[in-house]
Amino acid sequence: MNPTAVQTIGAALFALAVIHTFSVAYFERLAHHYPAHAGALHFLGEIEAVFGFWAFVLVVFMLLLTGKSATVEYLEARNFTEPLFVFVVMVIAASKPVVELASFVVRGLTRAAPLPPRAKPLAFYFMLLALVPMMGSFITEPAAMTLAALLLREHFFVKNISTRLKYATVGVLFVNVSIGGTLTAYAAPPVLMVATTWQWDTAFMMANFGWRAALAVVINALAITLIFGKQLRHVPYQGSAETKMSMPWSIIFVSLAFLALVVVFAHHPVVFLAIFCFFLGFATAYKKFQSELILRQALLVGFFLGGLVVLGAQQQWWLQPLLTQLSPDAAFFGAAALTALTDNAALTYLASLVPGLSDEFKYMVVAGAVTGGGLTVIANAPNPAGYAMLKGSFAGNAIGAGGLLLASLPPTLVAAFCLWALR
Repeated sequence: MNPTAVQTIGAALFALAVIHTFSVAYFERLAHHYPAHAGALHFLGEIEAVFGFWAFVLVVFMLLLTGKSATVEYLEARNFTEPLFVFVVMVIAASKPVVELASFVVRGLTRAAPLPPRAKPLAFYFMLLALVPMMGSFITEPAAMTLAALLLREHFFVKNISTRLKYATVGVLFVNVSIGGTLTAYAAPPVLMVATTWQWDTAFMMANFGWRAALAVVINALAITLIFGKQLRHVPYQGSAETKMSMPWSIIFVSLAFLALVVVFAHHPVVFLAIFCFFLGFATAYKKFQSELILRQALLVGFFLGGLVVLGAQQQWWLQPLLTQLSPDAAFFGAAALTALTDNAALTYLASLVPGLSDEFKYMVVAGAVTGGGLTVIANAPNPAGYAMLKGSFAGNAIGAGGLLLASLPPTLVAAFCLWALR
């Protein structure tokens, strides 16, 4: 490997960005100690701003070292479809009609469960961590993450539950969303990056990933529900009182149509951004049926992912050779570990550029990438969306990176067993 100066700087800045994600609480404390610079320090304390900030630093270095033309050419060669898509799908999926419908469906299934009334909170919690993440295989992982996080926040995180339960919930949610989107070939970003190149369709995903991923999702959701069952039983639950929708079905239908169109045209930003503009007009015209759209949170998440795209492209020179030197089994565990340090979609994309990989190696790389997708905020594209929705429920308005890593390890091990040992 003979990296250029820009590649070396890019790798160094990427490492600083990773360290920064573990240090956002420190910047928040600095903001309280130095009120004159609180604005800048609060910005650096936003985990969603981390990779965008260091990507900006990289662009400055590139301007100084390579000039304007080369820098602009590099940026224009990057594919920002995923950040744009996540921004759009977050806003629509978190709109009031879609959230109310998701809540209505999950509550209906909870009511139908043959359980005593005191067990209903447990059933509802289980559904949010099992059913909604697997819905991500059909409505996309970012949409599933947004829905699950909003419903968990509304029905559990704002109640008097322990910090330990909150961290455990986020750990299971992130892992389950990462693996729960692998039932189809278009919903999980790391699968999306290789599906066309490796000719993986939904039938292939169902046969090779589907039942293993679903088993891991159910085990994780059931385990955390049973472990924290005593605490969850005391969470107030009024699901039995809600037997019909308060939102007009016409409004719900139109909102779902917008969401479906965005998913269908997920690879075409010109189209789904135009659809999004129509959605904004619809939301404004029927404002009484909407809560405030999460434009700020979604923009920050898009900024995070855009920065990851800019910085991640400079890691190919060391990541790709490292992957190709591994055996299939080592590729699984190597991908799971590397995913904690870089977006899993970037990891599988780099693997797709290598010719002549065996079918077993391809499976192992993708399986490892989705298995490690809950270890950190940067591991999977939908994670920043869940972080943005839930961080306000934690002390210091931040989910600690160390706490998330520890909380996600048990469900990650379950996913590893199902996707590796049961292959």
